[in-house]
Amino acid sequence: MQVFSYEQLYRFTQDVFLAMGCSKTDATTAAEVLLSADLRGIDSHGVARLSGYVRLWQAQRINATPTIRIIHETPSTAVIDGDAGLGLVVAPFAMQVAIDKAKQVGTGWVSVQNSNHFGIAGYHAMMALQQDMIGMAMTNASALVAPTFSVERMLGTNPIAVAVPAGTEPPFVADMATTTAANGKLEILQRKQAEAPLGWVQDENGQPSTDANILRKKGALLPLGSDREHGSHKGYALGSIVDIFSAVLSGASYGPWAPPFPAYVPMPENMPGKGLGHFFGAMRVDAFRPADEFKQHMDQWIKRFRQAQPAPEQDRVLIPGDPEREIEAERRTAGIPLLDPVVEDLKQTGMLFNMKGL
Repeated sequence: MQVFSYEQLYRFTQDVFLAMGCSKTDATTAAEVLLSADLRGIDSHGVARLSGYVRLWQAQRINATPTIRIIHETPSTAVIDGDAGLGLVVAPFAMQVAIDKAKQVGTGWVSVQNSNHFGIAGYHAMMALQQDMIGMAMTNASALVAPTFSVERMLGTNPIAVAVPAGTEPPFVADMATTTAANGKLEILQRKQAEAPLGWVQDENGQPSTDANILRKKGALLPLGSDREHGSHKGYALGSIVDIFSAVLSGASYGPWAPPFPAYVPMPENMPGKGLGHFFGAMRVDAFRPADEFKQHMDQWIKRFRQAQPAPEQDRVLIPGDPEREIEAERRTAGIPLLDPVVEDLKQTGMLFNMKGL
């Protein structure tokens, strides 16, 4: 394990995106979005994925200089074509459109086609907080998840994020995959050469497995809930909703046709749409009730939940967003720890562009 400052990783990441041909503005945005995952302790979606974006660019599946444009809109809605750009750039553009529409008419809803992996959903949802808005973000992803009762991989980890402003209390920020664990968590276990907890994955025959490499052996991730008796049908339904809102609604490819993140995995045949899809929402709080009044009640909601009696051997009850906020405060001061295989991967990525080391 090695520790790097945010500034070190930010400069390195920005330089990689510049070397790919991104504009200074896009490279800055992409680096900020990607590093937000490392800051918040979501290590599976941060710089550990940087080389994956580079490989997609090398495979000509990422356009470093996209023309992102609105292809259909109403006063409160829009559909955006990302022109195969970095999802790290396309998504903030789309979320800003949703925010701008909410400023005008109270709410804004934007679906996106022809994009790529957009980092952590929470970053985009949280963009709305500074405007006294509630933000939502979701995306479909590579088909790695078997629906309940299936052995076939049909859905992605399909995350949902919702950010809600408060007053004196920190905001409520829920950011979660609709699977028991995100694929990136498996990748971390692979680097540690550790087993996966029971309930994360199944083998090609639909049997429970603890093999962190099972996806390479035709296995699958499991929906939130793991199995039918523990509510996997609900995780399956949530993942399906994300897929429909993000891709069927936008004109992106959905279900088993969603483009895979690993560049070495062949693109699905007969894809029904363009690229990955995202969905964003922004709701102006004062479109429902005075913002100050709402935030006062959010503070009361948060404080009361914090005061809930902890279960035995537990110190406290958390509010969604607490762990990430606390980790970010620590990592901005103490630095961001990276596993040795991730550091080596970053070094190899830098060498590809004849860059200096971290």
